[in-house]
Amino acid sequence: MISRNNSNSDTNFTDAIIERNRQCLTIGRIAPDFTAITTSGTVTLSQYRGKWVLLFSHPGDFTPICTSEFIAFTMLYPEFVKRNVQLLGVSIDSNPAHIGWFYDILQNTGIKIPFPLIADRDANVAALYGMVNPDRIYEQSVRDVFIIDTNQRIRAILTYPATNGRNMYELLRLIDALQLSTEYNVGTPANWMPGDPVIIPAPRTFEEAVQRGTNPNPDWNCMNWYTCYGPYPGDAIGETVPMSPGMGQRGTAGDLQGGETSGVPESDETIIHQQPE
Repeated sequence: MISRNNSNSDTNFTDAIIERNRQCLTIGRIAPDFTAITTSGTVTLSQYRGKWVLLFSHPGDFTPICTSEFIAFTMLYPEFVKRNVQLLGVSIDSNPAHIGWFYDILQNTGIKIPFPLIADRDANVAALYGMVNPDRIYEQSVRDVFIIDTNQRIRAILTYPATNGRNMYELLRLIDALQLSTEYNVGTPANWMPGDPVIIPAPRTFEEAVQRGTNPNPDWNCMNWYTCYGPYPGDAIGETVPMSPGMGQRGTAGDLQGGETSGVPESDETIIHQQPE
């Protein structure tokens, strides 16, 4: 494992590993495997093969923005489970600190965090995934997100600053879009929401372009030979996802601020709300 101490050689080695992964870890690559201690025991990334994984880092325990994020993830946890997504957090704090923080959240809100949080004390996972800021002023990981598919390939990478929390509804929307693209070989346009028309892949040959331009599929709505919209594939689970008020869909801001303190909802009805009148 990578150790952080005062040795110049060790520091240079760690910096080299971080820089290598920052340059090489891109969408489409196999996610680096690791074994780590978590609040749920020892886990290995590869044990989740067959599931989607949302691996996310946070700067530190007992901090207000991170606390709001973990509560938000928990309140929408059934939606991630419905999509076959394993949530997996990571930070450089110790496992006892993680456990104490989770217990503090439980005592103050009644909410029990249902997913593992990695204790990355040696910054091993952070280095593998290029989460450590190369500016030595910042000895913390930022709010990175890696969405990993069932074959352990990285499908999306997002980075947020330490000062701003993530939008869990957007993460669900992106997962819906990725899963739809994977299953049906379609794309999603700007501002796409579950249930909206999808993008048909552009022609790959001249013959396909001519065919589409002269005799397009009657089920498609084509602006031109390379931009065609098709109907939503139908029974994708995203049709019932609770969305944020800013998206003009179901849900209220209070739902994620501890107004309900019953922990993880036991049924969909507790987190899926009607459109406000």
